[in-house]
Parts: sequence; structure tokens; C-alpha cells
Amino acid sequence: MDDWRSYDDVAETYARIHAPRLAEPANDLVELTGIKSGWKVLDVGTGTGVAAIAAAGAGARAVGIDESVGMLRVAHSANGSLPIATALAIDLPFRDGAFDAVLANFVIAHFTKYKTALFELKRVLRPGGRLGFTAWADAEDDLARTWFELVQSVVPREVVQAAMDERLPWRERFRQRLPLEEALMEAGVRHVRTEVRRYRFSYTLDEYLEARAGRIESAQALHMARARSGSRASGRARAVFGERFADPVNDFREVLFATGTKPYGRPAPRTSSA
Repeated sequence: MDDWRSYDDVAETYARIHAPRLAEPANDLVELTGIKSGWKVLDVGTGTGVAAIAAAGAGARAVGIDESVGMLRVAHSANGSLPIATALAIDLPFRDGAFDAVLANFVIAHFTKYKTALFELKRVLRPGGRLGFTAWADAEDDLARTWFELVQSVVPREVVQAAMDERLPWRERFRQRLPLEEALMEAGVRHVRTEVRRYRFSYTLDEYLEARAGRIESAQALHMARARSGSRASGRARAVFGERFADPVNDFREVLFATGTKPYGRPAPRTSSA
């Protein structure tokens, strides 16, 4: 991995391990957002296309955008009929009001300028159109704590924290319902509703460790571990997890959903006729 900050090199792992499990919350997001057949839907930060594919399954005409070319390449390989483009959430290449719904599936924590991104998402939405978001809402469990113990045995805690702050600057803020509700309402979104749902994802230990290794807080640790001790770090992780946990493991995760509507503009004032 030449740049541990990039998601390009983990795209195939994401598609193989994460995407099948994240299909369930993606389908729930489409349902909660109220997407209808025939709607034009934009999936911002589409990754390998999980939410866009869920929207297409509901009969919508979905388009996915992402800044990671590697993710989009894998998305195209999996579903060549899915329209995709490289773009940033803060500068969308679409006209005002182009879409009936906009989805942002597990990406709002990544937006460095989340206020700018939210206004841009609302800009490309038609009046009366729908917005749908997901974010991770769960606290750290034994699986995560064990992984972070291993990560921090290689990389100092403050270095890991800095890496996460760089790529996930709002991960803590948007784990909670109220801050996400406030952010959407400040952006001018109305009829905002939130709820939390719990999911169980089952992995073999090897799948779980491979999935964890692709996360941003892990990538730097593994990058440094390879430089110091080659493959011994991954072997140690397998040994520790094999001792502490059953195989397969059940990873329970909580997902925060938020939906809202772009309001209609105010009608023009009436003028009296002469």
C-alpha cells in the first residue's frame, strides 16, 4: 500500500467482505428515505455502490459518486450498468434540483467541511425531494477494544488519533442523533427524523481481521508494522483473536439513520393589478 490514507487499495476487500453485510442497512436506508420507483437518486460517497444498488433495486435510477477511483473501479466491475463518476461532495457536477433523492451512506463523518457538503447535497435535490443518511452509532465493544490494543502496540495512541481525525473528523459528533438532526436542520432540511437500528454481522476470524485491517485507524499501524517486522504483526493479531474469541464471530453494530425533506421555496408575492 503506497499511501495508507487511500481507500483505493482496500476497495476489493471492501466489496468482498463489507458490501454483502452492508446491503441490509442500505436497503433500510432506501426504505426510510421513501425512495420510489422511477426517482432519480444520487448516492454520495458510493464506494463500491452498495446504497446505489439498493436504490436501483427499488426501481430508482441511481447514480453514484465517490472521490476514490479504486472504489469506483470495483463498483463498475460488480455492476457495469451503474452510472458512476469521480466527484467531491462539496462540488457536485450536477445542476440544481437534478435529483428526487440524495443518499449519503456512512460518509457524513468523512466530510471535512460537512456544512458545505450538506448545502451542496441539498442544492442538487428538487424541492420536496428526500435526503437519507447513515452513520455508525455503536460504542466500542470487546472486538474493537482488542483490535485497538494491537494497533496501539505498534503505533502510539496519539498518532492513531491524528490519522482518524484526518479522515473521519466528525465520527464522534455524528454517532449521536441530536447533533445530526441539528446539522440537517441548520442546512435547511425539514421534517428531519432519526432512529437507531441494530445489526448482527457474522465473520470468520480471518474475514474480521482482514476487514479491520482496511480501516483508516488500522492502515497506518499495518504500514508501520510491515516496515518493522514484516508479516509478524498480522500473525500476532490472528493468535490474539483466536485465543479470545470464537470462530466465527458475531459483530453487533448500531446504525443511526437520518432522513429529511428539502422544503419548497416560498411562493412569489402577489401583485395588485392596476
